[in-house]
Amino acid sequence: QVQLVESGGGSVQGGGSLRLSCAVFGHPMFISYCMAWFRQAPGKEREGVAFIDSDATTTYADSVKGRFTISKDYPKNSLYLQMNSLKPEDTAMYYCATTISCGGKWSLSATYRYWGQGTQVTVSS
Repeated sequence: QVQLVESGGGSVQGGGSLRLSCAVFGHPMFISYCMAWFRQAPGKEREGVAFIDSDATTTYADSVKGRFTISKDYPKNSLYLQMNSLKPEDTAMYYCATTISCGGKWSLSATYRYWGQGTQVTVSS
């Protein structure tokens, strides 16, 4: 069973930066599959933030384009999300996700079978 473990969340002031990490345990081959970062703020639906396909193609939500960067480190079996120019509206619980067959829409939660437990990001104004 694959296990995803996020880390790197915290509290920052607006304009600051954070780098989230997602370590893949159990089945390292999942790092070569499609992976994504989602976030969920209180009272809101979970939304797709960034996606990286098996060929390293990346896609971003319009709200984070130009500020966030998704990447993988294959030797470390880890997924990252570099977040710059953070805004208070970026405050949310952030989750990494993956699945074996990425045939669905990248930004839909139902596309992914495996999820981490989440890491909290809080941005103050």
